[in-house]
Amino acid sequence: MDESEQYPKEYYPNDQTLTRRVSSSSSSSTTSVHVTALDGLVNVNSLFTIAVFVGLSLTTPGQRSLENRSSCDADVDVAKKLLVFEVVSFSFFLFSSLVAQGLKLALNLLNSKDADEAFRAHINLRALRLGMLGSAIGSVMGCLFLVLSMVNVIEIRLGMLSCGSKAAAHAVAAMVV
Repeated sequence: MDESEQYPKEYYPNDQTLTRRVSSSSSSSTTSVHVTALDGLVNVNSLFTIAVFVGLSLTTPGQRSLENRSSCDADVDVAKKLLVFEVVSFSFFLFSSLVAQGLKLALNLLNSKDADEAFRAHINLRALRLGMLGSAIGSVMGCLFLVLSMVNVIEIRLGMLSCGSKAAAHAVAAMVV
C-alpha cells in the first residue's frame, strides 16, 4: 500500500505549503500508535533524567575508590568529564522530550472531536516523521552520554579502568552489554 492510500490528503487553499491532514476515519488508529510511542519515549526520558541526577549525587571529586591502591583513584579530570557527560545527556533527553511533547500536542489537536475547532492542527507527515526521528535520535544520544557518564561514576567508585581494576572492568562490561 503506498502512502497516498494509507493517508488520504486534504489540501487547504489558504496554506502555502499544502500540508496534509490525515482523514478522521484513518487518523484514530494511526495516530494513536504515534501518541502511544511518544508517551513511552517521554516516560523513558524521565526515568533516564532521574538517573542523570542520581549519578551526579553519588560522586564527589577526590573520593577514594574501593581499590586499595591510590594509583587507581580517579582524578579531578574524571569528575569534570562526568559532569560534562551528565549535562549533555540531560540536554539530549530534554530536547527529545520537548519534541515528543510538541508532536503529541499536534496529534491530539489533529484528532480533536470538533472538526470546526479553531485550533485544528495541520500536520505535514514528513514533518511528523522527522520530528519522531529527531526525538528518537535525541533519546539514543542521551543514552550514549549517560553510559559514558556511568563509566566515569564506576571509575570514581571502583577504580580507574586504566590501572587494571577488575571490578570496574566487570561493571562496565555488564553495563554495556
